Amino acid sequence: MAGGSAPLDTKHGQYLGTWGNLGSQKQKGITTYSISANRQRPLAGTLNAAVFNTWRRCRAQALYVIPPFAVAYLAMNWAVEKNEYYNSKTGRIHDAEAADAATQGGTVRG
Repeated sequence: MAGGSAPLDTKHGQYLGTWGNLGSQKQKGITTYSISANRQRPLAGTLNAAVFNTWRRCRAQALYVIPPFAVAYLAMNWAVEKNEYYNSKTGRIHDAEAADAATQGGTVRG
């Protein structure tokens, strides 16, 4: 072990191993079980879980998404109706009457 590149136990002079793999005695009595990759079902239940998980997540976010969209829809619907009224014959007549009343010092309603 020349060059000092390997960490040594100064008391016993034994190799300790690299960082994170400090040397120790081999473990005994640990049994590991595994199953062949051909026997596993990696996508078992995926479609069923995806449907119900998607439903659960959408339901949890509904109160954050639906009210702002409802308010935006109602505001847009009101604006479109108001625009159609202002660009119709009755809307133009009402606007002309309001302009006449404003120039003559009357109150404007509308």
